[in-house]
Amino acid sequence: MSERVLVVDDEANIRDLIEVALRFHGFEPATAGTGAEALREAKARPPDLILLDVMLPDLDGFEVCRRLRAGGDQVPVIFLTARDTPSDTVTGLTLGGDDYVTKPFSIDALVARVRAVLRRTAPKPPGGRAAAGEGVLRVADLELDEVRWTVRRGGVEVDLSPTEFRLLAHLMQNVGRVLTRAQLLEAVWGWEHHGNGQVVETYISYLRRKLDPLGPPLIHTRRGVGYALRP
Repeated sequence: MSERVLVVDDEANIRDLIEVALRFHGFEPATAGTGAEALREAKARPPDLILLDVMLPDLDGFEVCRRLRAGGDQVPVIFLTARDTPSDTVTGLTLGGDDYVTKPFSIDALVARVRAVLRRTAPKPPGGRAAAGEGVLRVADLELDEVRWTVRRGGVEVDLSPTEFRLLAHLMQNVGRVLTRAQLLEAVWGWEHHGNGQVVETYISYLRRKLDPLGPPLIHTRRGVGYALRP
């Protein structure tokens, strides 16, 4: 079954170009020209991913993403924008976006980013009952189940966004190892040789805010280098 991609842009020529390319590459595209239309379409026929222009005539793309996340919709979002500023990148990704592509862009590169985000955000298949310990990471009193996508600390369930979950999983998979911001950007966000380290700092603070009230700090900063998770 083809993966459904909702293309949201107020410029009809861009919508049409992306729609044709996605259909050629085996996706099922749908389109919207405004933020309100995008929200209606996402609710009526939930997509597997949204390509979301930031500059829309009514609600901007950031507000659309904010409303989706507030409603519990964790559909992957790739922002499209003509503005390439660090503040926009951080805003989009901290709202729950998964990637950020600036215009003008190569259509082949855009399709590659769509595929990469879909691979990265695909939930792990449940595969029936997991064997004891299978797919479960443990550090001190922190437990992350990669099969069921659950996190507990001291027996208390911790609610994480998909991006927070992937970041925590990567830190736990490399327990005790200091990971640079660039390494975390590549592993969690799929960015190589670009991206903004402030996004990593923001998500680290989100994790600390949720984990630290339940026990001693587990995520440690190595100033000027990066972060490590250890008891």
